[in-house]
Amino acid sequence: MIDVETFANNLARLIEESGKAAAAYLKPREEGQIKGEGAQIVEVVRTLGQVAEYWLRDPQRALELQTSIGRTYLDLWASTMRRMAGEPAQPVAQADPKDRRFADPEWSSNQFFDFLKQAYLLSTNWAQQLVEDAEGLDPHTRQKAEFYVRQIANAVSPSNFVLTNPELLRETLSSNAENLVRGMQMLAEDIEAGGGHLKIRQSDSSLFEVGRNLAVTPGKVIYQNELMQLIQYTPTTKTVLKRPLLIVPPWINKYYILDLTPEKSFIKWAVAQGLTVFVISWVNPDAKLAGTRFEDYMRKGPLEAIDIVTKVTGEDKIHTIGYCVGGTLLAVALAYMAAKRDERALTATMFAAQVDFTYAGDLLVFIDEEQLRTLERQMEETGYLEGQKMAVAFNMMRSNDLIWPYVVNNYLKGKAPFPFDLLYWNSDATRMPAANHSFYLRSCYLDNKLSKGEMVIGGEPLDLGKITIPIYNLATREDHISPAKSVFLGSKFFGGEVKFVLAGSGHIAGVVNPPEPVKYFYWSDGPALEVQTDRGRPGQLRQDAGLNRNPAACTSVASGSCGRHKVDDFNLYPFKRNGMRCSPHRRGELTKPLRAASPIFPEIPYNRRAAATAAVREPSCPVNELAQRSWYVSFRI
Repeated sequence: MIDVETFANNLARLIEESGKAAAAYLKPREEGQIKGEGAQIVEVVRTLGQVAEYWLRDPQRALELQTSIGRTYLDLWASTMRRMAGEPAQPVAQADPKDRRFADPEWSSNQFFDFLKQAYLLSTNWAQQLVEDAEGLDPHTRQKAEFYVRQIANAVSPSNFVLTNPELLRETLSSNAENLVRGMQMLAEDIEAGGGHLKIRQSDSSLFEVGRNLAVTPGKVIYQNELMQLIQYTPTTKTVLKRPLLIVPPWINKYYILDLTPEKSFIKWAVAQGLTVFVISWVNPDAKLAGTRFEDYMRKGPLEAIDIVTKVTGEDKIHTIGYCVGGTLLAVALAYMAAKRDERALTATMFAAQVDFTYAGDLLVFIDEEQLRTLERQMEETGYLEGQKMAVAFNMMRSNDLIWPYVVNNYLKGKAPFPFDLLYWNSDATRMPAANHSFYLRSCYLDNKLSKGEMVIGGEPLDLGKITIPIYNLATREDHISPAKSVFLGSKFFGGEVKFVLAGSGHIAGVVNPPEPVKYFYWSDGPALEVQTDRGRPGQLRQDAGLNRNPAACTSVASGSCGRHKVDDFNLYPFKRNGMRCSPHRRGELTKPLRAASPIFPEIPYNRRAAATAAVREPSCPVNELAQRSWYVSFRI
């Protein structure tokens, strides 16, 4: 029952709180602290204008366009009328069962909300088809148009508005709009926290604190320069392994991604295995470091850290790990060391790191000459790129997971988000120096110089093929920052032995994945395994013998008489599904056989330029050996 007086009072409070949110948004713009926001809007209009031009410049195409959408709306209207008359009617459009936006039963049981849902699905599918069928677009323009249409479609979903979302409408009426008041208060706080930009809270930050329940593995800073601090972690075993380990994290976030809670801490685990662990903690740069170059990050980051690690431990060779852009920087450092005949790195492990950017995903939407010039002009004013801007770009690539669910939960339901250590870390972004960031975007994303052998650092042309140490290369299946396809292709440019592993989940959860929960699967090279349903027990694994990375293992391939294998299949890694049990919430996805023999990325010709295959020499690689044996599900072979 609605309390009219309380409802009216809450509406008045809502207006008052919305004024505070508007003030927090407008103040930095009035003071000139935020400028140049129209550039991205201009880019969107220009891109979508090219799509519209194709359809509208031909009257016949324009007519077909209007006819197609009109026909679908008429079908929807006819279906709705039959349903209102009590007749059976099949839906014209159905949402993906995994689409959580329409999980509430009323999206299907209530005719009004069902009509809204189907109209939305028909409209967005039609808009996406416009981009796909538009001819004459270059690949980059098409990718941008697909991305922008997807962002607009996600934003206008009826699930994002109170009057068109049955769950929100019930919540608003039952609480007399108290939820909207709380949500507007949080909106004003988040705009103010973002300095005039909306900084969406994705986790309850009050429950986390670095040094209290995050990053608590004992250690100390043993060295620092203007770009980084080097942390050495305290041993917890009576004896330690001979070779130390240096970890190079990304500089766009804080180092403690691998040292979250003790249960998820890779660093804690590594120390417990007897490894002497060192980690670089990057500085959060200000305008004083505006001219800091990518080369400076290499020299004063991994190279200087290697100097200190070898000096402190007395060892002449070390193991290395690079995560995300830290892995890209590590690869650059290793190529530079190879050019200089520096052999102190014994092995390298890459976590979701790219060295080739051909398939770098939706981040390429923001990369072209005009957009980079605009970004560089903005960075000239401050000397750096604010970390929040990069975080927004990352969130937009999965906006239905990382933006709109939090908008609905926080600002429309008025509920605080759940505490989640991964998302707390994700929001703890750092700035990027202008010179370094410009070089990285241009040399890697725009020109893809590293894998082409065209990148020059310190006067040395870098050749990844000269990196001959064993490399363990981990990609994650749902990664939107370092797509698995991109990481996979990058494996072939190294000159030594590479072991490629594809983990489940995404850029963070696919790496920060301790074995105890047995939450995600992973794939690696080797004999194929198929998932089968055995007497109603989904997730049982069956050995599918007869497949090996060597075509000779299947004697029928050469003659063409093998019904399962193709010669082309062996140009890529054949993957196996490793024998981990599936967790209950994922069992529904495991009812179809997984054909591990089929190339995961069939369009990528994977012809190694070195004779090495895919096996890491375990005796010379204790880090990888231990990781495969004891740590993340992703690593166990």
